[in-house]
Amino acid sequence: MHHPTQMTAGDTGLLVIDVQEKLMAKIPNAAALTRNIALLIDGARLLGLPVVATEQYPKGLGPTVAELAVKLSDRPDKVAFSCCAIPAVLDTFRRDARPKVLLAGIEAHVCVQQTALDLLARDVRVYIAADAVGSRFPIDQEYALRRMERAGAIIVTAETAVFEWTGGADHPKFKEISKLIQQRMQMLS
Repeated sequence: MHHPTQMTAGDTGLLVIDVQEKLMAKIPNAAALTRNIALLIDGARLLGLPVVATEQYPKGLGPTVAELAVKLSDRPDKVAFSCCAIPAVLDTFRRDARPKVLLAGIEAHVCVQQTALDLLARDVRVYIAADAVGSRFPIDQEYALRRMERAGAIIVTAETAVFEWTGGADHPKFKEISKLIQQRMQMLS
């Protein structure tokens, strides 16, 4: 029996929002943010979660950062801040029966927050990986996380999410997930 707020690989999707070159150049700790998003993408793919990504006005903000772009083949572009403006985003999660969506990307106080609020309004249970979202200014990120949490989003970390999706060491993909975690730790040293 799982708590209603607990994610599983069978009920959750991952949405990677606007991790683009020109924006990432202005985000503090961009390398760590990219590592954490990569962990989420790789973990989600290993465990069979649907992964959706977007780009905000790529003509002006550039493409998704190269390290993540190779992991995210389809990245529809948008001009609205909320990813819900792209019908295919929500349709993917609904089609795959994913009532829970974990958000990662930038900027926390703009596109991530507006997407979170719109998903919550559509009765989607929203999770935010706090170490996989960023803003140019720490205060914007801090207050965005506070607001999203007060609105009903659940704040987690990238590693928490991947282990929660896995469920336990008896999962057939646990060794591969463990390897991803170890690789991420090696990058930190």
